[in-house]
Amino acid sequence: MAQAFSLFTVRDSILHRFHPLTKLSSAGFLFIAGLILPGTWTAYVVLVVIALPLALLGKVTRAWLAAAWRVALPFIISVFLVQGFFWPRGTPLVFLGPLSLKREGLVFAIASTGHILAVVSSFLLLALTTRPDMLMTALTQAGLPGNIAYIIVATIQIVPRFQAKAAAILDAQRARGLETEGNIIQRLRAILPLVVPLVLGSLVDVEERAIAIEARAFNRTGPKTSLIEISEATWEPPVRWVIVGVMVGMVGLSIWLR
Repeated sequence: MAQAFSLFTVRDSILHRFHPLTKLSSAGFLFIAGLILPGTWTAYVVLVVIALPLALLGKVTRAWLAAAWRVALPFIISVFLVQGFFWPRGTPLVFLGPLSLKREGLVFAIASTGHILAVVSSFLLLALTTRPDMLMTALTQAGLPGNIAYIIVATIQIVPRFQAKAAAILDAQRARGLETEGNIIQRLRAILPLVVPLVLGSLVDVEERAIAIEARAFNRTGPKTSLIEISEATWEPPVRWVIVGVMVGMVGLSIWLR
């Protein structure tokens, strides 16, 4: 079951019971490790050795793989086409008219694909196993300014919110007789009636959310109370600090090697 405007999926799993900051630090580790560690296959090793077991632990493997594939596929296709055919002074493998598929470009595209999957998978794993309200509460209780915590949570929610709003607009326009299927001409004609309400509706949604958070004293200074109580195991805080230390070490080592 998925929550409205969120990728969070309800499961009775060990990963779901972890503290939100523990899952956030794990997602950050996957992001950093998959992005900056050298090697063509390093990101894939990180995905198989760390990310996949976490998805299995959270019982969200199928949703995680499906969402990662849908999000990353357009970028992967672009990387392979651009790097494969336009890599300068590479070793040609296949010729297509004036263009040639280069071996070096394919190797770079394979490595880039691993980085893309690692980045996308890390945030999807966090979103699928963490309720947005609990994450925001955990961030504010940890001392993070409310504005920054809201930006982080809103960023995680932006894709499912747009998907839900686009689906509602599509259904409404179809009910009014708009043809959204057929040849390419019909599909192009349907874009404008879909995009304009989506953009305008998103602007209205931003204003409504701003009014709502102001009505709830979002910018009030001083301590705040919350209806949500977040529990954590005694081992989680030290583990989070270890993860953060490893991330800082990886970033520092990467800068030093370059």
